[in-house]
Amino acid sequence: MFHAENTNDPKEVRNWKIHLLGFGVSMSAVAVGFDTAFIGGTQALVSFKRDFGLDVQSQYERDTLSGNIVSTFQAGCVVGSLITFPIVERWGRRKGMILSSLVFCIGAALMTASSGMLPLIYAGRAITGLAIGGASLIVPVYIAETSPPSIRGRLVGVFEVLSQAGGMLGFWINYIVDRTIDPAGPTQWLIPVGLQLAPGAIFFFVSLFAPESPRWLCKKDNWDQARKNLVLLRNLPGDHEYILEELTGIREQIELEQLKSGGSSLKANLKEMTLKGNRNRVGIGLLLMACQNLTGVNILTYYSPRIFETLGLTGTSTKLFATGCYGIAKTLGMVIFAVWLVERVGRRKALIYGAFVGSIPMWYIGGYVMKADPETAAAEGRFTQSGWGYLAMVCVYLYGLV
Repeated sequence: MFHAENTNDPKEVRNWKIHLLGFGVSMSAVAVGFDTAFIGGTQALVSFKRDFGLDVQSQYERDTLSGNIVSTFQAGCVVGSLITFPIVERWGRRKGMILSSLVFCIGAALMTASSGMLPLIYAGRAITGLAIGGASLIVPVYIAETSPPSIRGRLVGVFEVLSQAGGMLGFWINYIVDRTIDPAGPTQWLIPVGLQLAPGAIFFFVSLFAPESPRWLCKKDNWDQARKNLVLLRNLPGDHEYILEELTGIREQIELEQLKSGGSSLKANLKEMTLKGNRNRVGIGLLLMACQNLTGVNILTYYSPRIFETLGLTGTSTKLFATGCYGIAKTLGMVIFAVWLVERVGRRKALIYGAFVGSIPMWYIGGYVMKADPETAAAEGRFTQSGWGYLAMVCVYLYGLV
């Protein structure tokens, strides 16, 4: 993922501006990772439970509330991803990023100002979900369309690295505030909730000054502005051979796409997905993503403190610490895969081996919970932590690593 794809590019195209732009818009990935990871641990904080009335609810009621908070976020993500495509095709990648970052900041601000009002938490999660669904679609496309081939894979890979880093921060911030902030006031839960605004604000300001995608400008027949943006991004004069070749390549690709699909409208773009060859690619991609999510990886992320409690851990700090270690395992696994494994094993074999190896710890966890039923045993006062239970926790980390 991080290896050069084309070492024949002039050295000028690998300039500081394109790297800074890639890292800047990838702050959306930090928001994606953080927003996905922090909420489970925040709900476990003593101050959050007290201020939102969870401390007087039964475990079933708390689990239901947690599920509602997660589902509103997921619903927002689905809607956001669906409505973003026509927006960015019509008004451009830059305006799409500005809109996504602004919506995200509004949602995060609502949650920060909720002051014990659960409806504001629900609304904020739904709104941030809209933004996350949109940003997850726009930003990788924008990076791919603005980056030169020699560093395109590296910059797109940075998006995933920062997403995992944001997730790890989301896990650990709850442990930090639990250990250092007095739960008597709301500050303890306000810090992780309010911290969402940091990557969202950076993403917003970077998007304001980001140049529009040259490829999108070419699709809208604005070739003069596309040339100017390429000159800025590639750090080369407008009459340089590299600029002229890139514009020619974009023109040929757009003409070929329009010839096959019958135009450049939204209907034509959707038709292009159904063309022979594209159908298989789209189908395989959708199926892989569906299977990845059905493995339960997001469940571990959202409900990790509760899962570790189910496996026998007690005490808020202990559960949050275990959750933070899970975040490290996920980040470490992604870095190993991206930097070393994928280029040596190959994409297809890595997927096959990863799916097989990743299933082993899940089989053990499922078998252990079914056999030992640690949650019921703990409720009845007959639970004692065992080596088998600790092995189940290790399996959670192994799964995160894979």
